[in-house]
Amino acid sequence: MRAWIDGQLLADPTAPAVPVTDHGLTVGDAVFEAIKVVDGKPFALTRHLDRLERSAAGLGLTGVDVDAVRAGVGAVLAEEHLPLGRVRITVTGGPAPLGSGRGSDGPTTIVVAAPMDPASESTAVITVPWPRNERGALAGLKTTSYGENVVALARAREHGATEAVFANLAGHLCEGTGSNVFYVVDGELRTPTLASGCLAGVTRDLVIEWFGAREVDEPIEVAAGADEIFLASTTRDVQAVHRWDDRELAHGPVTKEAAETWRRREPELLGL
Repeated sequence: MRAWIDGQLLADPTAPAVPVTDHGLTVGDAVFEAIKVVDGKPFALTRHLDRLERSAAGLGLTGVDVDAVRAGVGAVLAEEHLPLGRVRITVTGGPAPLGSGRGSDGPTTIVVAAPMDPASESTAVITVPWPRNERGALAGLKTTSYGENVVALARAREHGATEAVFANLAGHLCEGTGSNVFYVVDGELRTPTLASGCLAGVTRDLVIEWFGAREVDEPIEVAAGADEIFLASTTRDVQAVHRWDDRELAHGPVTKEAAETWRRREPELLGL
């Protein structure tokens, strides 16, 4: 693991480095990006940095220096070759009083690189009973306020699954804790619109761009009963779902073709 904070590489990435008053620590006032690394190169870095800026603007975080973040990514990847890994970029509200109000020192920017294991070809998911609020202030933003996801993912693991899927307040399919959901009905690939409250995933956008899918909001039961289902995310790429709750699914032709398209085109977006 290598870590960079506000322009400096840390000699010991596990040593204390952020003050206890940092607003990201005290109230979750922070945004982040997780970026896949292949053969030492980050995937779709510009797209991730664009989303980082959008999330920061939505949270009201000012002073994000994208050029500095890009330099931090280069720094953590420079000296240790990662065959497969991830870069985590976190921008917090910086030091602040112990409350919801921000301080005046500006943001703290952290970049960490670490190896990761490859995702399995397929996985199991469960539906959780807690809805996403598609009308909430943080809807669609990639913030570190992940307590809801922690609880949902723990429930998934208790049921032998690696992902939990949320409906929204309207009862429509929304997203997983860290993934977007695609499903096939009568041969048509579908995924929720951004109005559902789901994150505008970089992998989601590329699947739509490279492979095509109809964006539509409909009851989560339609997706759960689909002919094929797959997840899309930075760490999963295109990953088939072989079980949703108690229902077994086949690894169908649309999913296979989407995964093959992803593998073929991924190298187009590798690099700093």
